[in-house]
Amino acid sequence: MSQQPLPTAVDVDQAQRLLTAGKLEDAQKLIENVLGQAPDDSDAQYTFAVIQRLNGCHIEALGLLDKVLQQQPKLARAYQERALNELSLNNPMPAGKALEAAVALDPALLKSWQLLVPLYKARGSAKANEAQQQVDFLQALPAELLTAISFMAADRLLEAEKLCRHFLMENKTHIEGMRLLAEIATRNNILEDAEFLLESLIAFEPDHMEGNIQYANILLRRQRFHRAYDQAKKVFEKYPQARERTQSVYASACFGVGKNDEAIKHYLNMIKSNPNDARLFISLGHIHNTQGDPDKAATAFKQAYQLSPNFGDAYWSLANTKSYKFDDQQISAMQDVEASPAIPLIDQVQINFALGKAFEDRRDYENAFEHYNKGNALKKSTTDYGAEQLRRRIDSQISVCTAEFFQSKQGVGNPVADPIFIVGLPRSGSTLLEQILASHSQVDGTMELHNVLDLAKRLRGRVDDSDEQPRYPRIFTELEDGLFERFGAQFIQDTQVHRGKAPFFIDKMPNNFFHIGLIKLILPNAKVIDARRHPMACCFSGFKQLFGEGQEFSYGLADIGNYYRNYVYLMDHWDKVLPGFVLRVQHEDVVEDLETQVRRILDFCGLPFEKACLDFHKTERSVRTPSAEQVRQPIYKTGLDQWRNFEEHLQPLIDALGPEVLQRYPID
Repeated sequence: MSQQPLPTAVDVDQAQRLLTAGKLEDAQKLIENVLGQAPDDSDAQYTFAVIQRLNGCHIEALGLLDKVLQQQPKLARAYQERALNELSLNNPMPAGKALEAAVALDPALLKSWQLLVPLYKARGSAKANEAQQQVDFLQALPAELLTAISFMAADRLLEAEKLCRHFLMENKTHIEGMRLLAEIATRNNILEDAEFLLESLIAFEPDHMEGNIQYANILLRRQRFHRAYDQAKKVFEKYPQARERTQSVYASACFGVGKNDEAIKHYLNMIKSNPNDARLFISLGHIHNTQGDPDKAATAFKQAYQLSPNFGDAYWSLANTKSYKFDDQQISAMQDVEASPAIPLIDQVQINFALGKAFEDRRDYENAFEHYNKGNALKKSTTDYGAEQLRRRIDSQISVCTAEFFQSKQGVGNPVADPIFIVGLPRSGSTLLEQILASHSQVDGTMELHNVLDLAKRLRGRVDDSDEQPRYPRIFTELEDGLFERFGAQFIQDTQVHRGKAPFFIDKMPNNFFHIGLIKLILPNAKVIDARRHPMACCFSGFKQLFGEGQEFSYGLADIGNYYRNYVYLMDHWDKVLPGFVLRVQHEDVVEDLETQVRRILDFCGLPFEKACLDFHKTERSVRTPSAEQVRQPIYKTGLDQWRNFEEHLQPLIDALGPEVLQRYPID
């Protein structure tokens, strides 16, 4: 007897086509045959559920849909099907909940919105108007864009982008097409494209509410805080009908420009209206932590996980205050969450990093490393970091930025001496140096500014990283000398909004070590300080840290070791071709002899000694980095050798650093 072929998606597709053609009986026979051979096939179960509904078998259909949603919890149409059956059974409340779940997953489900309108009206809910507006919006939308929205909901971004781009080729100024393409670019983290599209959209239609709100959010994502604040304030005042969304972006923008009390006020208002929204408590906690109030921060973070026990960000935010210690009950709760296969990947990542911190605090280093390692592995699976691209970028800097090249560029750039750049790797002690300098009366502390990185991106253009001869920094040799002065002037102008009244200010973007050549060309009198820490301590501290964005190299011991080695290699080059332009400050030296190093740093910056720099921990200012709590304490030595507790696990890091680096920084 010959073996029957396994059922395929073709069978299910054929059954769906038969349904569309009204051939219910034929469709049922085909799908029953499929389920006979593959009873757990969720697509077949969904199709059979539709058939059961059409046959009037609503209870049976709901049972099938339960099975479907266990396998595909984000299948919006399954929720819509649930609602249709619940409505047939005269159950409006569960129907409404199912429809809300459906449109949350796929906002292009016109049928679901149409069904929501009368349900909301029957409740006397103001949401009826919003649902009707969405119905009107979707009905007016071209079919291509409607499909694109559904693709986006299914995370099929490439297909959605192709549809939008093809549509815009024929409809170049279509507002919704531009907005959707900007949203796709945002989700792909191509933020400069999103910003350009939204700027263009607003130029065509200045009063477009969604475009204006989206633009404010993009400016926040790009850390254009002062522009974001102006835009967010505008939408908050202009669109009271979308107050929940506009207040959220306005509160974030207030925090971005240091209007912390204003931000707290708005978050408290939102919490009053939405007391079960755990994310609001996370945002509130971050402000308290930035202000130097870890107790209030911890209270807010605990409220977040009490509202949402599986919320990884709540536990990681608690851990990231650095001073908080988890109790037995909290550790047990985190372990239960971490063991659940159903929680999203990002929550798994955050929980593992939090558990790593919890066990490290208890000196259970074996369990701590297990969780740090797992959290890093999960996070790394979401990145596309490649070490070969790093070395290619560095080699291109070295080949172009020679001593002869800089000699030929004597006298170019803007002559102002206002900026003090602190560069290096994350977790190298850079926040401590920033706090020391910002305690001086002539220096403003700002934040990690993106201006140099943005300029480098502009100069690099859209060249593939695989290009053997990247456009950046080769373009330095092609630019007219006057452009470097303009770039420097633009930097000073654009960063003015972050400054106070002091004559000098700090830019603490660590990744600027890649761009010291560019800094020298546009701001030849700027000061650059290289914050350096022993490679084992620096790298392992980075490995323990879950960063908000960027720093993809930090999620593997070999990767972070390789990155440190290449950082040293490039910094050696800058020392050779730009002698005296960079001051190296070793973190361990600062800890051992604070005053000597403070005087050394101030001399380099041309600043008189001020005792306030020794009392840096008394300086009241917002600090946004993971070291916020540490720099509000006097110097302590306990953190210097924490990596030794994990030494038996760190051979991949040691191998990646290599003998050349470790000869400079031996492991005693």
